[in-house]
Amino acid sequence: MAPNSYLPLAVVVVSLILAGNAVASHHDYHDALRKSILFFEGQRSGRLPTDQRIRWRRDSALNDGASDGVDLTGGYYDAGDNVKFGFPMAFTATLLSWSIIDFGKNMGGELGNAVRAVKWATDYLLKATAHDGVIYVQVGDPVSDHSCWERPEDMDTLRTVYKIDRGNPGSDVAGETAAALAAASIVFRSRNPAYSRLLLSRAIKVFDFADRHRGAYSSSLSEAVCPFYCDVNGYQDELLWAAAWLHKASRRREYREYIVGNEVVLRAGDTINEFGWDNKHAGINVLLSKEVLMGRAEDLRSFQLNADAFICSLLPGNFHLPQVQYSPGGLMFKAGGSNMQHVTSLSFLMLAYSNYLSHANHHVPCGRAPATSSILKSLARRQVDYILGDNPMRMSYMVGYGVRFPLRIHHRGSSLPSVVAHPSRMGCKDGTSYYLTQNPNPNLLIGAVVGGPNTSDAFPDSRPFFQESEPTTYINAPLVGLLAYFSAHP
Repeated sequence: MAPNSYLPLAVVVVSLILAGNAVASHHDYHDALRKSILFFEGQRSGRLPTDQRIRWRRDSALNDGASDGVDLTGGYYDAGDNVKFGFPMAFTATLLSWSIIDFGKNMGGELGNAVRAVKWATDYLLKATAHDGVIYVQVGDPVSDHSCWERPEDMDTLRTVYKIDRGNPGSDVAGETAAALAAASIVFRSRNPAYSRLLLSRAIKVFDFADRHRGAYSSSLSEAVCPFYCDVNGYQDELLWAAAWLHKASRRREYREYIVGNEVVLRAGDTINEFGWDNKHAGINVLLSKEVLMGRAEDLRSFQLNADAFICSLLPGNFHLPQVQYSPGGLMFKAGGSNMQHVTSLSFLMLAYSNYLSHANHHVPCGRAPATSSILKSLARRQVDYILGDNPMRMSYMVGYGVRFPLRIHHRGSSLPSVVAHPSRMGCKDGTSYYLTQNPNPNLLIGAVVGGPNTSDAFPDSRPFFQESEPTTYINAPLVGLLAYFSAHP
């Protein structure tokens, strides 16, 4: 047995907080919260509203869907390109909604902006699911788009429309869309009851489609979605994820029965320490555990045991468990690109679960060392503080927050002159020199959190290093909840 296999977790947490000589400091979490929500306005597609706050953006993609005779304007560009990928957009909406459901009471004056950020996504998802037997899951040819470096306002790349239907299923993207609509229906339940009912009824319909016509959208639309947002993990987790949110939103017993009846068939116990746009297992377990911890759902106990195991896998020092790795400076690290998506998503689950544990007066048994709610909150705060500047690089990874932050993010709109500064059209290749220059981006995409440093805590701040320098909506969505909580509990 390794001599430090069972170090007291309090000692491990302190050592992690001090890792990389990062000096803990007080952060203005509310300012970071405001900026993290503002970021979504920079990602808007379609006709912008009069209260648009990121002023260097203008209307874009106003004919999306016209080639198929449908209106698919609106929604979000997922990252630094100009494609609307439905899978990560729906996940973004789900996590924004969950952030509001659990932490909206901590958002203060930013709650209205967070709700509007959800609605910008769900208005689009309602358009994408408006026709029976068809779900529109993507607008824009990614190969055409990625061969150009141009502003969304100037787009002349192919705006191809991609859809799933009965003959070409996509239970993964349909399941995530149903989850997003169901979660958002909770957000709007008291704010806009009619809209909430529309969201829930559409979620039920979309879930039924996803479950009846099973298959992965990567098989149906492989050339369009792979390798960009290819579903590597399979569609089974999205069906359970959607059912979990429908259970929470509707309180219909049929969804609880579906979850219990399909737990084994849909592999609920697989990869329990993964959570992101492609893999929902840890999220399913944490979401369903709240009822178990409150003593209201003994038939869901296995999900709570999975959630406990997930929490233990995040704790440094438990060497007998499959474990999330940490950089020398204390940042969670998982293989693959855009590491901050893992940091914010996993930290969000850790914080949400810590609240459920606290309310139930419960802790997680991890070997000989119990993980308490306070320990989990400390670990989640450590990740947030790293993002905001407590790291070996002494820089914030949120654009516009702190004294030093990324200046050359991989983002077309941010890196090219705005329409105000350069009114004439810029074509496909006209932006190449701006992409290659070492000059800072001319437009600050306030609140954007980039993919982040590598395993040794180094960060290149260079556009071509897209895995490190590109922001995404699904990095920010769970961070909104984290920042809301810590702004109220500094």
